[in-house]
Amino acid sequence: MKTTKPTILVVNDDGVTAPGIKALIHIMKELGNVVVVAPDGPQSGMGHAITIAKPLRLDRVDLYEGVEMYKCSGTPVDCVKLAVNRIFKGKKPDLCVSGINHGLNNSINVLYSGTMSAAVEGAIERIPSIGFSLDDFTLNADFSHCASYVKSIAQKVLEEGLQTGTLLNVNFPNGADIRGVKICRQANAKWAEEFDERLDPHKRSYYWLTGVFQNNDHGEDTDVWALENRFVSIVPVQFDMTAHHAIPVLNGWSF
Repeated sequence: MKTTKPTILVVNDDGVTAPGIKALIHIMKELGNVVVVAPDGPQSGMGHAITIAKPLRLDRVDLYEGVEMYKCSGTPVDCVKLAVNRIFKGKKPDLCVSGINHGLNNSINVLYSGTMSAAVEGAIERIPSIGFSLDDFTLNADFSHCASYVKSIAQKVLEEGLQTGTLLNVNFPNGADIRGVKICRQANAKWAEEFDERLDPHKRSYYWLTGVFQNNDHGEDTDVWALENRFVSIVPVQFDMTAHHAIPVLNGWSF
């Protein structure tokens, strides 16, 4: 019977000082020994980017008592890679948790999310991994109503494990009136994007990305539906992007 506390790697994309990671650290300290590796500044929307054209910095910081903590000059995925290779030196942690993100990572957002890409990298390393996100982009977001769910989900993953190549994408509605948890599929939705063109003082054009989230998926088994109806959504995610259903079709083509 295992008596030692599990080792938990905590990462995020909002930066080492973000309130969301502070909340996650305090919850994970109740479950095990916490090691934090997080970007030294905001890295939202970085997806699965890695740093290859410049050196990376990894510096020890002391923000929370009893927590081994590092800030990294790279992306969220860089943080996981450095943690596994330099801090754990190949001995994998028992769990990797990413977040709690300021803003949702439901539906198509999972592809762009630095939060989820850090968790995906953990799963690639065969570490049971979870990404947590809250529907609140503000700096002073209240994460208190997420705590019991974060703890119970992480505890269950520590007890049961996850299938190889699978991780969990967990999203919370804003506010305390949560109706429960739904296991969901990723909604078929996308951003209708526009680029707002402006002029700098030298009369040169520059652009700000804007857009509206459009959900054309009316199923009641999706993460979007769950969140709109005040449920915590849990979507099992895989990083094998093979369209297996297309293989028979392509095998029928003549090249």
